Amino acid sequence: MAGEIPDLHAEVRSGTGKGAARQARREGKVPGIVYGGGEDPLPINIPFNALIKRLRAGRFLATLFNLKVDGHDDVRVICRNVQRDVVKDLPTHLDLMRLRRTTRIALFIPVDFINEEEAPGLKKGGVLTVVRPEVELSVIAGDIPEKLVIDLTGLDVGDVMHLSDIELPEGARSTIDRDFVIANISAPSALRAEDDEETETEETEATEGGEAPAEEGGEE
Repeated sequence: MAGEIPDLHAEVRSGTGKGAARQARREGKVPGIVYGGGEDPLPINIPFNALIKRLRAGRFLATLFNLKVDGHDDVRVICRNVQRDVVKDLPTHLDLMRLRRTTRIALFIPVDFINEEEAPGLKKGGVLTVVRPEVELSVIAGDIPEKLVIDLTGLDVGDVMHLSDIELPEGARSTIDRDFVIANISAPSALRAEDDEETETEETEATEGGEAPAEEGGEE
């Protein structure tokens, strides 16, 4: 089931070339181009502040957007390139690619953990340690999952959750070819401290309870 795809608002850029691009930047906009999908390229402008906010949020090049342009049908796009000023490191141009519903793309999908109250390990004070809060999957553009779910029911201290414990949506597959760790339930700090103390006590008793070394030499 596809999740909610964020909107990316833009306007058609009148004119092309360096002159029109410079004019857009003077007006506080970032010029760009939308291509692919069996349609003609469409020059656009995106408000600078809105784009900066998206870039700072992260994963911009791995996020699927619903592009909204006045006078045009909404279309799903993914950014393939952001050009930046070599001195100020600010965006100066971007390339957006239209996607068909059957297009396969790589996206980061968040992992959600459910039924924490049904996990014995957490009831004992264990801590859920999340190693990968999101997983990069190769998915079909028309069927992008909103999230991946791990059920914590019955999990105890020491249990580890791997990628294989997640039921991936049909047609989706990991971009990493191995069964990596997603999360684990670790012992509470108090319990770990007790274990450490017990270990130290056992080691001390073993040392003190050992046989005394024989004295060298004897009476002549």
